[in-house]
Amino acid sequence: MKASQFFIATLKEAPADAEVISHRLMMRAGMIKRLGAGIYNYMPMGLRVIRKVEAIIRQEMNRAGAIELLMPVVQPAELWQETGRFEKMGPELLRVKDRHERDFVIQPTSEEVITDIARQELRSYKQLPKNFYHIQTKFRDERRPRFGVMRGREFTMKDAYSFDRDKEGAARSYDAMFKAYCAIFDRFGLQYRAVAADTGAIGGDLSHEFQVIADTGEDAIVYCPSSDYAANIELAEAVALGAERAPASQPLVRTPTPGRSTCEEVADLLGLPLDRTVKSLVLATDGTNEAGNTKEVTIWLLLLRGDHSLNEVKAGKVDGLKNGFRFATHSEIVDHFGTPPGYLGPIGTRKPVKVVADRTVARMSDFVCGANERDAHYTGVNWGRDLPEPEVVADLRNVVAGDPSPDGKGTLAIQRGIEVGHVFYLGTKYSRAMQANFLDETGKPQPMEMGCYGIGVTRILGAAIEQNHDDRGIIWPAAMAPFEVVICALGYERSAEVRASSERLLEALSGLGVDTILDDRGERPGAMFADWELIGVPLRVVVSERGLKAGTVEIQGRRDTEATVVALEAAVSAIQERRGG
Repeated sequence: MKASQFFIATLKEAPADAEVISHRLMMRAGMIKRLGAGIYNYMPMGLRVIRKVEAIIRQEMNRAGAIELLMPVVQPAELWQETGRFEKMGPELLRVKDRHERDFVIQPTSEEVITDIARQELRSYKQLPKNFYHIQTKFRDERRPRFGVMRGREFTMKDAYSFDRDKEGAARSYDAMFKAYCAIFDRFGLQYRAVAADTGAIGGDLSHEFQVIADTGEDAIVYCPSSDYAANIELAEAVALGAERAPASQPLVRTPTPGRSTCEEVADLLGLPLDRTVKSLVLATDGTNEAGNTKEVTIWLLLLRGDHSLNEVKAGKVDGLKNGFRFATHSEIVDHFGTPPGYLGPIGTRKPVKVVADRTVARMSDFVCGANERDAHYTGVNWGRDLPEPEVVADLRNVVAGDPSPDGKGTLAIQRGIEVGHVFYLGTKYSRAMQANFLDETGKPQPMEMGCYGIGVTRILGAAIEQNHDDRGIIWPAAMAPFEVVICALGYERSAEVRASSERLLEALSGLGVDTILDDRGERPGAMFADWELIGVPLRVVVSERGLKAGTVEIQGRRDTEATVVALEAAVSAIQERRGG
């Protein structure tokens, strides 16, 4: 392909609203153009990258035995009402009406539609297992779309859904998809981690996220450098710190702490390390009495070490909090503790509260906590002596770097990542709700065991750029690049020799299946090189009159600091060697 026949529209500056590097570089490289908030046109250069990503995904999904179909973007609301998600999903689900006032949704995912297909088509155990996938446009009405393709409202996703007769079969399907995802991301040439994850709103039991490693990532990835343990911050287990609880060695003392309402301030005032303090967080759950006509509020006091932070996903797994919780209001706190936040603690509450201690707090002795009185804290607090043993002990906190690994094989480290893929074992969550049953060997109906598997196709572009860029522009992995090779023909319009040599090189490379573009635009060398460095093509070949007089061309990789001079007749083999083909 020649550049004059293609569409190249680079910019020297990114728009002011482009916040992260991938957004800025995609806009500058002419890969996307903003149409509306979180909605983009994918221009020819960007679309080439998307098509290469899709091709790799298709190849590996097909290799793993998945079957491609295509489900519609617009879906009847009735299916979503069967599972309850029409109401539960909230404002991210875009709801529309047709001319007959019938409700539809613009799909954010396709569990309901694929389950509807399965209940109509998969009637016997002999038809299982099956795995269907499609690559389709999705829409999620993000409250604050940002970061370009990283968190847009309209995007492309590959979603797959497996159907099995039992849990053992579902586990095999899950494993096959996990391996396929590893193959996909290996082929992309991206540094990534597969981490254990919370299943979130989609539901289910087993879940892994595929995270592209990037300093700008929104997610924290927890891993053990000396073992295979890896999880996202929401799921990473925080083991209890310290040995078994030491015996009490200090008396309980009510200590004045005027104006000190945070653990940091109290520790500083008392000259103690922050890890000797305990912070109090107050949650509330709403219910009704047995008659169902009176609202009943239960107040929960969660205790964490002063230098630790609450993990709300973990809190939501505590019995009594699993059906939802909220942070208590100021009036509820004062009503139960007799003091505003800042001086709260488990000793001497005004009204009964349910106490949940983090694992580490349950092992502490001689600690400091609020005295339920303004400007006062207790020092020398001990379980069993000064207050009852905690009603519940649970993992409530976010892990921190240096914590012991839950597998006992080292200590934890934390790095940032961008979620680009997610695999779930769903079980019968959707098949039971939608009566997606098959007949087993005895003729008895059984619900299908399901899994779902997603890859953010367009998000991968942003993640790859966040991981691979420099001050000159994008550095695409070869498998994803819009072109593998660019031939920069200097003086193409005025030199017949440059023109002929460049076109012969283009023809030879294209004939070998090397995705090549010839820049025949007649740009100045500096401007031409800057364009292709910004766009991020992995290999650049410079053909010039000066080089041809010596019988040579220059080859330079996008990460190389200098070009390599090779003989013109050896250029094709040198390029093939560089690209590993």
